[in-house]
Amino acid sequence: MLSGMKPTPVLAQAHEALRRADVDAGRAAPEAQRAVRRALAEKDDVAASVAERAWGRALLQTGDVDNAIRHLRHSVELAETTGSSELAGETRIPLAAALLQRGKPDDALRNIDDAVRILDGAGKARARAQRADLLHQIGRLDLAQAEYDSAVPLLRRAADLLNLQRTLVNRGILHTERHVFAAAEADLTEAGELARRLGRRLAVGIIAENLGFLETMRGDVPAALAHLSRAEDAIGALGGQLGPVFSDQAELLLSVGARSEAAEAAQRAVAAFKRERRRLLVPGARLLLAQAAALGGDWTNALGHAQRAHREFVAQQREEWAALAQLVVLKAQLASSRRTRISSEQVESMVATLTSASWPAAALEAHLAAARLALARGERERGRAHLRQAGAASRHGPAALRARGWFARATLAWDTGNLQASSRAVRAGLRILDEHAAALGATDLRARSAAHRSELSELGLKLALRSGKPAQVFEWAERGRASRLAHRPVRPPDDPELAVLLAELRATVAEIDRAGHSAPKLRSRQSALERRIRDRTRLYPGDGAHRPVTPVKLAELELGDRALVEFVQLNGALHALSLVDGRLRLRALGAAESVAGLVERLAFALRRLAQRTGVTRSREAALMLLEQAAEALDRFLFSGIPEIGERPLVLVPTGSLHSVPWSVLPSCAGRPVTVSPSATLWHSAAARRDGALGRVAVAAGPGLAGARDEARAVAALHGVTPLVDDAATVEAVLDAVATADVVHLAAHGRLAVDQPLFSDLRLHDGPLVVHDLERLERVPRTVVLASCDSGRSVVCTGDELLGLSAAFMASGTVQLIASVVPVPDAETLPLMVEFHRALAAGNSPAAALADAQKSLRGSGLEALVAAAGFGCFGAGH
Repeated sequence: MLSGMKPTPVLAQAHEALRRADVDAGRAAPEAQRAVRRALAEKDDVAASVAERAWGRALLQTGDVDNAIRHLRHSVELAETTGSSELAGETRIPLAAALLQRGKPDDALRNIDDAVRILDGAGKARARAQRADLLHQIGRLDLAQAEYDSAVPLLRRAADLLNLQRTLVNRGILHTERHVFAAAEADLTEAGELARRLGRRLAVGIIAENLGFLETMRGDVPAALAHLSRAEDAIGALGGQLGPVFSDQAELLLSVGARSEAAEAAQRAVAAFKRERRRLLVPGARLLLAQAAALGGDWTNALGHAQRAHREFVAQQREEWAALAQLVVLKAQLASSRRTRISSEQVESMVATLTSASWPAAALEAHLAAARLALARGERERGRAHLRQAGAASRHGPAALRARGWFARATLAWDTGNLQASSRAVRAGLRILDEHAAALGATDLRARSAAHRSELSELGLKLALRSGKPAQVFEWAERGRASRLAHRPVRPPDDPELAVLLAELRATVAEIDRAGHSAPKLRSRQSALERRIRDRTRLYPGDGAHRPVTPVKLAELELGDRALVEFVQLNGALHALSLVDGRLRLRALGAAESVAGLVERLAFALRRLAQRTGVTRSREAALMLLEQAAEALDRFLFSGIPEIGERPLVLVPTGSLHSVPWSVLPSCAGRPVTVSPSATLWHSAAARRDGALGRVAVAAGPGLAGARDEARAVAALHGVTPLVDDAATVEAVLDAVATADVVHLAAHGRLAVDQPLFSDLRLHDGPLVVHDLERLERVPRTVVLASCDSGRSVVCTGDELLGLSAAFMASGTVQLIASVVPVPDAETLPLMVEFHRALAAGNSPAAALADAQKSLRGSGLEALVAAAGFGCFGAGH
């Protein structure tokens, strides 16, 4: 109750609506509306002003900003009619907040300054707290910090717990942005306790969201995910505004390199802020879209989103945020070799603005971009000065920040010609990132986090290529690829909820299969279940036992009579390392772009040949295309490596070469070929190989022509009973996988490109997905996936792989036979029978596959195509 006001029943009703607006906004609005009508009927302008303020506050809490402003302005008008400047000042506090959300910072500042001038005591404390938040949001961070620090003790003295709680949240966010994490956690923890004491359930959800933001900045991804999951559930259940949650999710996903999911979350944030008419926050979410595009190398979209965000920030007079958007514009222009008209003076101003804002990560990236531009323009001293300033971040802060600091130091050493110092700095940065990745339990997050290693790895490889020493190139090529597969994935704990979700997913997919294409509700349910499974598995922390992988030394590679060829890509050029009889050679092959085109032609030709419906002329053209592309790719990759002779091959591909059906290349046809993501992983798998065949299990899934016959024929060779028809359930097959030494699975395989951990094998009661495999304590030494695309993987930055075949290898499978292209499923039986006959006779998997493929020559086009796509991955020999 304001001082000097005589209490009346309608005024008490208005104040009750005002109290409820901060606790239960949805119910407060109708109560405030009733109080307004009653007060106007009784000609009580004081009560009407308070009730209008309650109505406006309630609407603001639920996202109806325009109507909130209308009611709050009416409240001010009524207050001025009564002559009470105190009453008007109290309303100007939420009015300033609403105007800021509407994207009108000047109007907001005028109103809050009036409130601070008019009010005394507790009212002035509330007004200063609101001014702090307003200054914070428009980027005047030093002024905001001073206002927060003044307002908090005033609010404590006034025992205004509600506004103290709000202010502690806002100051906690500012501390987080400035990486003062201990102070941020203290403020947010106290705010959470106050919110629970006051019964503010929505505020508890918002505080969980900001704790998620804190853990994102600090680098604890599982903790951040847990907080944000709770926040989304709590805020969504209460009808609150989810835009900030989506924005924080995008920040988190960007921090681990999950660019497509980050872009999706950022797009949801943009849509939510537009829907809620919170125009102030739209450009920030748009900037996240730009950063997600940049992470994927989509510089055109990155530039477009960043330029639009920059225009919006300038219009809102948010200088620091405009500088941040300008930084992304500059990075996109530099990365895409676009001409930039930004002057050196403008760059220095941008760097100074971001540095004074106390945003450590943004300031570091600004120094790096400024250095790159200066060095490109020949301004060496200016560029080196920026690199020295960026390098200071290597000493403290979150892992990602320290790693970027080491990258700056490595770049500076490279530019000054100190190659040894540059190499040491690159190693230090990679070590930090690899240790940080060990804290991530989820397989996809570990794989995608390699995106943050790319610039460091590329600089290390650049150093090695400059040296001209093949051994150094080999070491850095190994450091930059597929290190995650050297560690077993973190096995989820026995989790009944995860088991239930996986069972529900199988049942839903089975229903979709029965319903065909007319099942939109079922597909929505499938997507929701997949998201819940993904989010739950990401909550599991890393086990801390993983350490950075040390690349295998050349002397440790026991190749015997085999030849190893490792392909390396840098700056659009492809190189090959060959190791034969202990001698390592390095050769430049040419543009990687031409290889990608040839690989795509091979896949296209095999897809056409796998279709039985094509006319004879079309199939003949596809066969000619296959032969021509295979010969061209073979010449490109192997013509300059005569030392491999007729030896069995161990191939380590990169980029698009992961999808090559190697057996169709003339240099590979008929000889044992093993494909491994890295020489280090081949060495590790080879050390675990066992000559004994052991226990064999065979299973066939539904809807695959010839799978049942193939399973029975393979099982007969080993004297076992196959799982077929309704016996081939997910549970039965998982039990076989967990106990067998060799498993043959003839089932439809699917690579889920957008969500590779939901890549699956179709069985009688639904799909067996990667998440199922990761729950097993062991997997077979040898796995045969006799179906289309089962060997293909999603290739992430750093040649990290995700998919079914990658899941088996990461979990301990030593050798895996699978196809990287579509095959005519009905024709695989002869190949698989010959392969297993040779395997049972004691041949190695690679040799058995080569012999089986050779035996089918002359057996017709279908048999040729069925055999062509299969390869041996892992150890193989």
